[in-house]
Amino acid sequence: MTDIATLQTETLAAVTGADSLDALEAVRVAALGKQGNISALLKTLGQMSPEERQVQGPIINGLRESLTTAIAEKKAALESAALNARLATERLDMTLPAPEAPRGSVHPVSQVMDELAEIFADMGFAVAEGPEIEDDWTNFSALNIPETHPARAMHDTFYFPDTDAQGRAMLLRTHTSPVQIRTMTTQKPPIRIIAPGRVYRSDSDATHTPMFHQIEGLVIDKGIHMGHLKWTLETFLKAFFERDDVTIRMRPSYFPFTEPSAEIDIGYTMQNGKRVVGGSDHWMEVLGSGMVHRRVIENCGLDPDEYQGFAFGTGVDRLAMLKYGMDDLRAFFDGDLRWLKHYGFAALDVPTLSGGVGA
Repeated sequence: MTDIATLQTETLAAVTGADSLDALEAVRVAALGKQGNISALLKTLGQMSPEERQVQGPIINGLRESLTTAIAEKKAALESAALNARLATERLDMTLPAPEAPRGSVHPVSQVMDELAEIFADMGFAVAEGPEIEDDWTNFSALNIPETHPARAMHDTFYFPDTDAQGRAMLLRTHTSPVQIRTMTTQKPPIRIIAPGRVYRSDSDATHTPMFHQIEGLVIDKGIHMGHLKWTLETFLKAFFERDDVTIRMRPSYFPFTEPSAEIDIGYTMQNGKRVVGGSDHWMEVLGSGMVHRRVIENCGLDPDEYQGFAFGTGVDRLAMLKYGMDDLRAFFDGDLRWLKHYGFAALDVPTLSGGVGA
């Protein structure tokens, strides 16, 4: 009994006197290690009689527990002291310039969408949005696209394998025109909206991707005619390219949802092997447009004899390519930081008509 009390006193004194984590670990090993003093006492319990074990067992186990607690407390105190000492010696000079950190950029598509929204807002257009998963009626039928139209083919459209609760075929929208249908069925004229967003078609090459961005415009009111459409597009293109010498021409075309329909070409010149918007040396198609078809107006519950309108649509990605000099649409979606650093925009490059929509 006296030996155990002496061992406890000496070991606890050694724990208290340990001045480092290494010294404390040495005390722990000497007492509780495989060859330690207290470990040796625990081994003697198996050789005792039941009566002796009943007396000595609680004493030896109590010694082990008290020593374990003392070591844990001493270790925590030493670690805290070491941390405080390290913090007291460490200094951070806040007057030094911060290291150069990687900075993000605004994607050209996002920038161009902001530019378009700014331009059309000045002309009284609101921004409208719709779901990217559409039903067959809203995406095709309501827009006067017949069942036999090639746009409905499986090789052009991403269809879902199952129908919705009403039995309608579901798909990833192939254009943002369904937003026009949703707007006309929920709002009363006059309507002036643009509908930017992602669309999906089964196509992929240097100038096409399975997912790309479109913006469409819609005006529904009384007395609307092609002259309103031409003025709107001329004003938009001059503001977007920030040139007064932008020229357009309208070519007859066909779209199921407009009648008459027109493709819009923009004039450009070649300078140092690059296309520069302006003039009329060459022409390229940038927009599709036309007067909203009577059937589309009827499908939305409006009287085509009372209300008329025009619609137009273009690819946001291609506008960005044309304005900012990109030559491959696929790079828009590669996530290459080098490309984004070169073509991206700073967070403060906010488009304004007074300061110029282009950064």
